[in-house]
Amino acid sequence: MPESAWFADPRLADSLHGIRHQGRVCVLADLLAQHHQLSPDDAAALCLAAAVHDCRRHHDRADTGHGRRAALWLQRHSDTVLTVLGQDLPVRSLVRAAVAIRLHDVPHEAFTRPQSRAYQQAPHLVDLLKTADALDRYRLPLKRWWPDLTRLRAAAPAWLPTVAFELVIRSERARLNGAPHQQAMDDACRLFTTPAKGERF
Repeated sequence: MPESAWFADPRLADSLHGIRHQGRVCVLADLLAQHHQLSPDDAAALCLAAAVHDCRRHHDRADTGHGRRAALWLQRHSDTVLTVLGQDLPVRSLVRAAVAIRLHDVPHEAFTRPQSRAYQQAPHLVDLLKTADALDRYRLPLKRWWPDLTRLRAAAPAWLPTVAFELVIRSERARLNGAPHQQAMDDACRLFTTPAKGERF
């Protein structure tokens, strides 16, 4: 889970792109890493990227450049972030995580030449972060803003959209009932270990 102090504007920690969004994207990234059989270092780099990818947003709208700002912030604060997340990554993996963060908010077709070169350093991490981020669009209020799986380069298993939907429902319900961010996410993630009767997870 990211910390509220990591956000450019602390008010955004409880927003559409706040702590719970980044926490859910981290869970989805971990599931995608397992599905795509990433190496342990790549899986950890992907989850690290997911945990901080939106931390430098100035607002909840498009906010062009927030990925680049978050990548630069991670490079300056990597020791703190790794300590809080309980991770120990080699420099190469940190660089790949930063690339994924920097490009997560840029459509592939809009990549500049330097961005295309950067993409080649970690194409699977960039694409998987984009997929995990898109799968959390169930939190948005209009159905037409929900995930369009046909636009994703990294395939999600057929069962993952349902899990993503349930993560939103359960974590947001827990938060509305007064649970702190971490407890809201813990409550949501119990669907992986203690499904209710009749559920398919």
